[in-house]
Amino acid sequence: MLDPFKRNINYLRISVTDRCNLRCTYCMPEEGVKTTEKEEMMTVSEIYDFVKVSIKKGINKVRLTGGEPLIRKGIIDLVSKISSIEEIIDLSMTTNGILLDKFALDLAKAGLDRVNISLDTMSPEKFKKITRGGNINKVFEGIEAAKKADLSPIKINCVVFKDKNEKDAKDVAKFCKQNNLNIRYIHQMNLQTGEFSIVEGGNGGDCATCNRLRLMVTGELRPCLFNDTTYNIKELGIELAYKKALENKPKIGTISSNGKFYGIGG
Repeated sequence: MLDPFKRNINYLRISVTDRCNLRCTYCMPEEGVKTTEKEEMMTVSEIYDFVKVSIKKGINKVRLTGGEPLIRKGIIDLVSKISSIEEIIDLSMTTNGILLDKFALDLAKAGLDRVNISLDTMSPEKFKKITRGGNINKVFEGIEAAKKADLSPIKINCVVFKDKNEKDAKDVAKFCKQNNLNIRYIHQMNLQTGEFSIVEGGNGGDCATCNRLRLMVTGELRPCLFNDTTYNIKELGIELAYKKALENKPKIGTISSNGKFYGIGG
């Protein structure tokens, strides 16, 4: 499935919820946000049906994101349904890790391959400040549970303000080395001003090789994170929405005035 710039679009990221159990300072305001009403959210069956069509379009990699995907009701069932599609070669999830100790084994049994876990500091006090109340020990417990469930390779997403030589980033890198975890440095981004860069240790943010489409919990199919263009699959139908998203995927990202990280996902 090639876009107008000959990029092979084979990777689908699905935001299963715009709700989260943390309030990270770089993601959402302290007072929280207006979230999608339940009746406006795509159901597990609707998401599964969309993925089945996506396979026919050339998608073979799927990542479940949020918000925080582990607070989405029916997440284990959704993982099981998607993993049953034999054409999927990689099914992963991005999570803050807070609930992972409870879900890791069930996720693995349902067919999830691997996880990306957010961790920006090794300081319990700073973690609590960044997340506005989060308990870093729950993340550590989640990492251990993921290791026991063999949800590997486990990748750690570390947000940096300037570069990977910051003290917090270096502390996280040391922890990853000691625990056989892969670290990815993600520079703070701003959708409204178009500030983004290539993920260190990954391939996100590289427009020249971007192979992704993003499905939001409302049914909006988004060709680019840093662009306002969306196509609602409920209004247009999956086939037409896909056609438009593919044909209008921009060469490079610019800005997005209608997108929010908590709603589009990692």
